[in-house]
Amino acid sequence: MPEPSEFMARAIEIGCKAMLEDGAAPFAAIVVKDGEIVGTGVNNVVNNCDATSHGEVEAIRDAGRNLGTWDLSGCELYTTCEPCEMCVAAMFWANIERLYYAATLSDCEAIGFNLAPLTAMVRSDLNDRALPASQLMADESRAVLQLWRRQPGFNAF
Repeated sequence: MPEPSEFMARAIEIGCKAMLEDGAAPFAAIVVKDGEIVGTGVNNVVNNCDATSHGEVEAIRDAGRNLGTWDLSGCELYTTCEPCEMCVAAMFWANIERLYYAATLSDCEAIGFNLAPLTAMVRSDLNDRALPASQLMADESRAVLQLWRRQPGFNAF
C-alpha cells in the first residue's frame, strides 16, 4: 500500500499541473479508500464561476460519484493546504476518517491570501457576524422538518 507521503505528492502534482495548464488555483485534494484513490479535485473557483469549487469539495464530490454514496466513511483526504472552514464542514458531512494536509493557512496568509475574516465569521454567534442574518418563516420550515422525520427510511445522517 502506498505511504501517505506518496498520496500527498500526487495531490501536489495534480494541483501544480492544474494551475499551470488550466489556470486553476494550486489547491488540490484526493480521497483515498483502502489504499486506492477514489476521488480527485482542484480549486476551480474562478474557472467554474463557483465559490464552492475548492479542491477538497471537488474531491469529495468525485469520490461520492465514483463510490455511489455520500458516506465516505473509511476514507482519508489528502489536501495540499490546510482546509478552510467550508471544506472542514464538507469533510464532516462526508464522514472523512482522516485528514492529511501540506501547507498551512498561515503559509497562504504569507502570500497575501487571508482567511481570518472567514474564520472570525464562522466562529462568531449568528447575530454577531459581518453577514447580516434575519430569520423568516421558521414555523413553516419546522413543519417540513417534522414531515421529513416521519418519512419512511428517514436518516438524519
